[in-house]
Amino acid sequence: MAELDYDYISTLVSRARTGDSDAFAELYAATYQKEYRFAFNYLKDEYLAQDALQETYILALKNLYTLRDSKLFISWLNQINFRICFNMQRKQHRFDRELSGYDDENMKGNIHPVKHLSNPEDQVVRVDEQEYIMKKILDLSFTESQAIIMKYYQNMKLEDIADVMDVSKSTVKRYLNNGRTKLAQTLKR
Repeated sequence: MAELDYDYISTLVSRARTGDSDAFAELYAATYQKEYRFAFNYLKDEYLAQDALQETYILALKNLYTLRDSKLFISWLNQINFRICFNMQRKQHRFDRELSGYDDENMKGNIHPVKHLSNPEDQVVRVDEQEYIMKKILDLSFTESQAIIMKYYQNMKLEDIADVMDVSKSTVKRYLNNGRTKLAQTLKR
């Protein structure tokens, strides 16, 4: 994959903010492949990934004026894409639970449905624990939470995570280690 010219991207962002639709089209052309790869790796479905990509760029266009530093466009776009994919997956899991007979009120916010627990009280306790852990994961820095979710909830390989985050494999390992350490300290309390 070709390296992005961040100065040129910054110039395009500045032009797009003034209403230059050609500049936004160039931003899209320069970034859509990477954003699609992330969405596809995260969602594991090409149609959902296309939907996520469309929603990502619509939100980016609508909120471009909120971006304070145009040099941070790529990171900002990655965050939008991650949140959209995360929310789409959560909605899909809710739908799957409803189809399989899980009580959505008791399972709300759970990433992985609890199965094979015979006692309903155990199910509720387990769901509460998982919701608490996910909240703590999302309280981490964006990069740490993104790496942990991709690794442990999406079962992505380190190489794939490094590719979609546009960082080295060792950086991904650092994000994972820092995130796990912070989670362990938070969860001990």
